[in-house]
Amino acid sequence: QLQVEESGGGLVQPGGSLRLSCATSGFTLKYYAIGWFRQAPGKEREGVSCFTGSDGSTDYADSVKGRFTISRDNAKNTIYLQMNSLKPENTAVYYCAAVLALHYSCSDYVIDDYEWWGQGTQVTVSS
Repeated sequence: QLQVEESGGGLVQPGGSLRLSCATSGFTLKYYAIGWFRQAPGKEREGVSCFTGSDGSTDYADSVKGRFTISRDNAKNTIYLQMNSLKPENTAVYYCAAVLALHYSCSDYVIDDYEWWGQGTQVTVSS
């Protein structure tokens, strides 16, 4: 059974850091892309960062470039999102999702393409 599960959210002060984890099971990561998305209250879900397993390429939304880093641990089948210099506007529920990606550009963040979703983890940036 293919599953993804997020963890690592919490409350952090502005300027602080968090590392989110996306644990995958049943996936051979080289055949999939993993995307991080977020949804703030009253707003649409948006793409934050993604990783394409076939070639190791990564992408970031403009709003997080230079502050967020996506990485993977093949041994643990886990994708991480390191979030630094967090801002109050980064407050949202963060989701990871997977899509079969043999020839795929994850940088378009097409939500409907992603078939497997986690339950989300809340990130709150507040003083």
